[in-house]
Amino acid sequence: MGDMKTGAQILWESLVREGVSTVFGYPGGAILPAYDAMLDYPIRHVLVRHEQGATHMADGFARASGEVGVAVATSGPGATNMVTGIATAMLDSSPIVCITGQVGSKLIGSDAFQETDVTGVTLPITKHNYLVTDAADLAATIHEAFYVARSGRPGPVLVDITKDAQQSSTEFIWDGGPVRMPGYRPELRASNAEYDQAIDLINGAKRPVIFAGHGVQLSGAMALVREFAERANMPIAMTLLGIGSVPASHPLNLGMMGMHGEAWVNQAIQEADLLLAFGMRFDDRVTGNLKTYAPNARKVHIDIDPAEFNKNVLVDVALAGDLSNVLTDLLPRVEKGNRADWLTTIREMRGDSAVRDVQNLPDNGHLYAAHVINDIWRMTEGKAVVVTDVGQHQMWEAQYYHHQEPRTLITSGGLGTMGFALPAAIGAKIAKPDAEVWVVVGDGGFQMTMCELATIAQEKIKINVAIINNGYLGMVRQWQEFFYERRYAATPLLSPDFEKLTEAFGLRGATVSRRQDVEPTVAMARAEPGTVVIDFKVEQEDTVYPMVPAGADLHAMIRRPSPSPIVETADD
Repeated sequence: MGDMKTGAQILWESLVREGVSTVFGYPGGAILPAYDAMLDYPIRHVLVRHEQGATHMADGFARASGEVGVAVATSGPGATNMVTGIATAMLDSSPIVCITGQVGSKLIGSDAFQETDVTGVTLPITKHNYLVTDAADLAATIHEAFYVARSGRPGPVLVDITKDAQQSSTEFIWDGGPVRMPGYRPELRASNAEYDQAIDLINGAKRPVIFAGHGVQLSGAMALVREFAERANMPIAMTLLGIGSVPASHPLNLGMMGMHGEAWVNQAIQEADLLLAFGMRFDDRVTGNLKTYAPNARKVHIDIDPAEFNKNVLVDVALAGDLSNVLTDLLPRVEKGNRADWLTTIREMRGDSAVRDVQNLPDNGHLYAAHVINDIWRMTEGKAVVVTDVGQHQMWEAQYYHHQEPRTLITSGGLGTMGFALPAAIGAKIAKPDAEVWVVVGDGGFQMTMCELATIAQEKIKINVAIINNGYLGMVRQWQEFFYERRYAATPLLSPDFEKLTEAFGLRGATVSRRQDVEPTVAMARAEPGTVVIDFKVEQEDTVYPMVPAGADLHAMIRRPSPSPIVETADD
């Protein structure tokens, strides 16, 4: 027999048993019974300033730690404010559980105050969701929700709990054993014949390229990927979310592919005879024009989610399963490769364009984002956790900050969510309290969630924020420059004095507009015990190069004009 507990007590009891110690949330009427019960449990509650921030914090926590992040909100607008964060987690396979209050079960469907059908709203953007109307169902639902969020391809799960289910009492019975769900079988394995086909292609390839996607880190397969590449002597290209899977300094790591990837990487893909896609989904920003994509390459796709197979790119062999398991099965059969000619060809494509000697270029009186990010990388020795927003600064970070460790670049890839960085960094810092955490964010994205500076102040969190302030919605402006004859419609951006704004929250602010001031200001921020926000006023019409126009051939890149004001080599 179990103890009698209210649904609200069962909620927290269940979360504690799932290993949760921190939640990110905002109270309201329909979730109030749960908040009252929370005080009796060993849970740290981080009071956000907007429910979107709660989901991004839970997401950042999950990405930094590999554990499930938890966000809490009330019904109606509280729940709907979570939608963007849930969709962000869904597209990037991030395991979060969102818990929302709901009006009483007898009021559902009556348009009661703050009633919204949040399970209906979030059905397309959650891995699964639940409406709990009976306290007796709550413990099993929470256990199942965590299992769904973290198993197979991770993703967000929402649990909507009616107010009466929180208030009523029932016998608490906890079954922490394996979850059995008819129709949900995340443990998959390819057939022996498919493995044989893959091995034949792998061992026979002369010009192969490995694609390291986000799934490498989600699977914990970093060491296996390196062993595979080193044994087969195959180069590795990174997706944006794959950055950190293989150290940037590894000789087989070519760098990032795709729309703003390295020119030599895209060229190597176009000339390859085999693509090995490890835990990635052939996103349109990676492939460019599908009709001309890697025209001579056979393709082997390894992914835990079979829905990704042949969705965007037709492949020759699809191996379903957890990447770590698949590579463990493949490795004994992979022959030691001698692909020196192919690696030499790639080095020749690369030439001296790998040299981004930003540090030693003479100061021409202009401050570029590349200077800022390069200095942060150099001074942190590439060891910081960097959380970026979305836009030009995101791509510059991928180019100029060289990540050596997994889970040190946290960014919104699939949804491209502006406003992600600041709250996600809060979650990342709480997940890794001893890590040095930097936010790299544009002036536009920062203004979307800068209210979370109050959360930072209240929670006494230490992060450093680098605002790449160019006075525009930078990436949109770049597209207008290239494709709309510099007609800058709605992209010039007025911003507050970020230094004064930061100080209004009781935090340390700084403003930098000269290159010579970057290093001492970054040093000051790193030494400061509390959060520091630095407003870097950079060149306004700087551009991310190279760039593959949307829908263009992958090799049809817009290259940096020469000579470059930033890098004098054939950098891009």
